[in-house]
Amino acid sequence: MPALIFDCDGVLADTEQYGHLPAFNRTFAEFGVPVQWSVDEYADRVKIGGGKERMRSILTPALIAELSLDDDTSTDATILAWHKRKTEIYKGLVESGVMPARPGIARIVKEAYDAGWTLAVASTSAEPAVRAVLTHAVGEDLASHFAVFAGDVVPAKKPAPDIYLLALKELGVPADDAIVVEDSGNGLRAAVAAGLATVVTVSGFTREEDFTGAALVVSALGDPDGEPVEVLADPHGVGVDGAVTLATLQALLPTSSTGTSPAPSTGTETP
Repeated sequence: MPALIFDCDGVLADTEQYGHLPAFNRTFAEFGVPVQWSVDEYADRVKIGGGKERMRSILTPALIAELSLDDDTSTDATILAWHKRKTEIYKGLVESGVMPARPGIARIVKEAYDAGWTLAVASTSAEPAVRAVLTHAVGEDLASHFAVFAGDVVPAKKPAPDIYLLALKELGVPADDAIVVEDSGNGLRAAVAAGLATVVTVSGFTREEDFTGAALVVSALGDPDGEPVEVLADPHGVGVDGAVTLATLQALLPTSSTGTSPAPSTGTETP
């Protein structure tokens, strides 16, 4: 059966602005780090794959001296401590319900599960944070049927394809029989480089990014009784009538007998 693989942040829920950003800022404040990212500043940091990597990006020579980070060992230990606390804060925000699931997530997961599809999440975020978002978005029962690939399980994070290549290997699914839902240019490049057809559901931080190579670009997956989704790019002409359905995804699979989508090219945008 086909596999449906989701990114987490910005796909399952609008986590970046309402979860990760305040969690980073609260962590910096608790540790006495003189950094507080604005929404505009964080929009640039989002382009860096991985929370620890985003934290490390603040370490100018002056800040390193101010924080008395004498060597690589002390810097690494400090980043790990920051990130552990940030994950705790973030999980609390998820569990408080401040980040509802994006439209259509619970519906399409239920449709895919009922049809026997393999379900997975592939994310550069820490695994505890990913599992918290997943459970909040689809419920404990459906979440229990997901394989989760997250955090530091691969050496290179998105836009490198490593996390998706690992997911395909562990799931035992060929790339032509899997489809990804992403929200960012980095995520799209990672999925396409792994040979995967990719649907992009844009988020507030990513709407203006380059999504060349996506099989479909929409404002959200949507729900039939909700606001109709906006189709931003439909290069294969599958058509979306109000909401993206499992039939839409099936049509985008390269192995689909009814699909119009060829296998995505991996010859561009080398990570």
